[in-house]
Amino acid sequence: MTTERHAFPYHRPRSGALWPILRRSPEIRHSARHGRHLTGYPDRIALTEVIPGETMLLLNTTHQPADSPYRASHAIFAREGATVPFDQVNVVPEVLRSRLVWPWGLDEAGMMMDADIAAGDDLVPCMERLLADSRIRYLQAHYAKAGCYAAGIVRA
Repeated sequence: MTTERHAFPYHRPRSGALWPILRRSPEIRHSARHGRHLTGYPDRIALTEVIPGETMLLLNTTHQPADSPYRASHAIFAREGATVPFDQVNVVPEVLRSRLVWPWGLDEAGMMMDADIAAGDDLVPCMERLLADSRIRYLQAHYAKAGCYAAGIVRA
């Protein structure tokens, strides 16, 4: 096991800054869905499972802002009123461990250097292998089945 530390999410300030926009945007709030109708849609801010009956917001976010061919935005579900983004070191949230995840290893310019697919107990060794590559500055994890952005990983 490497001594590198992993933190989620990569764009920490962006997720916290998202909520004032959500509160005053009728266009985004219009896309709210209720958790009781959803299964398997984790909150992308706190990286926790949806609790039936909770209101979730379906919105688009730029999760890869690098000026590269990998610049990307995608739909995410966020729990309405969430204010505290997941920000722990050496902890992989259960929502990632319980799903098939596709981590991308990106360099400083936002170019993909490597990628893999892992689930469960294989996820941490997969991330450690990717981060052992000195060219890789950060990882972006995507849920492999839905293709949705899940979280960012940086060396802490």
